[in-house]
Amino acid sequence: MTSPFLQFVEERMRVQRYAKRTIETYLHWIKFYILFHHKQHPSGLGEHEVEQFLSYLANSRHVAVKTQATALNALVFLYRHILDRPLTLNLNFHRANVPQKLPVVLTRLETQQLLSVVDPRYKLLAQLMYGSGLRVLEALRLRTKDIDFDYLSLMVWQGKGNKNRRVTLAPELIPALRLQINHVAAYLQVDLANPEYAGVWLPNALALKYPAAPAQLGWHYLFPSTQLSYEPGTRALRRHHLDETTLRRAIQNAARQANIKKHVNCHTLRHSFATHLLAAGVDIRTVQEQLGHSDVKTTQIYTHVLQRGANAVPSPLSSLLLSDLQS
Repeated sequence: MTSPFLQFVEERMRVQRYAKRTIETYLHWIKFYILFHHKQHPSGLGEHEVEQFLSYLANSRHVAVKTQATALNALVFLYRHILDRPLTLNLNFHRANVPQKLPVVLTRLETQQLLSVVDPRYKLLAQLMYGSGLRVLEALRLRTKDIDFDYLSLMVWQGKGNKNRRVTLAPELIPALRLQINHVAAYLQVDLANPEYAGVWLPNALALKYPAAPAQLGWHYLFPSTQLSYEPGTRALRRHHLDETTLRRAIQNAARQANIKKHVNCHTLRHSFATHLLAAGVDIRTVQEQLGHSDVKTTQIYTHVLQRGANAVPSPLSSLLLSDLQS
């Protein structure tokens, strides 16, 4: 059973509108931190104990840099927003140095094969993740108003790092998108007939600023859940977007069906989007903007994928084999 303290942390994060996955991740690391210190209450622990925990993750658990950073973010939230004792910026701990892995990228043929066999219920989502370079939740959180048919683009609101951006849209997807909007409209017509229906959830104070918006088609999720559910905390009856777990499973199943031996997940489609754009000669700064990267160095990892043979260095074995063939 979850401790009252962790339940309090969860409720505070829900009130502050943190994403479901962020709440789960932060609770995991806060619980791990408490267990590491033999179930002592965090109010009795300080920066020294935080440093010990972060060093343990690097030295004994050998976690990746991003994993350690996520654990630190969770503890920063804990001390700043729960315990009201913000951590200093000068924490002294051993930093993880596990090297970043190169992304798994599909060839164009593999991408075509995967998209051809993916479950029809998730095909449009998969096409958008590859065709527009969307993250999983960015695709699932699209609302019908976010599609700009005139300028062939999608608006991504509050993506990673709470950044907004406009991304490209393949014109071939317009018919499927219009059908999907009609599908959403049919759901909405049924939902509005339900006296309990509170409309779609809106971020921040938009529901107060636009009180009619939760019942409008434009604000409803492009990929709605098949069932209504009660919103945690408010108990308002709403139709949320599809669950990410089902989408992830559909992509993995499609990869197996297509007999792709690489480790494929939803993010592989985003990796492939970036790599294929660069291979086609698109400027790296443009790709950076499409992906929503703050630093071009993050985007540059895809250039390493394109440099076949390790920085395009030819193997000396090739010349030997060529000589054998010519002799």
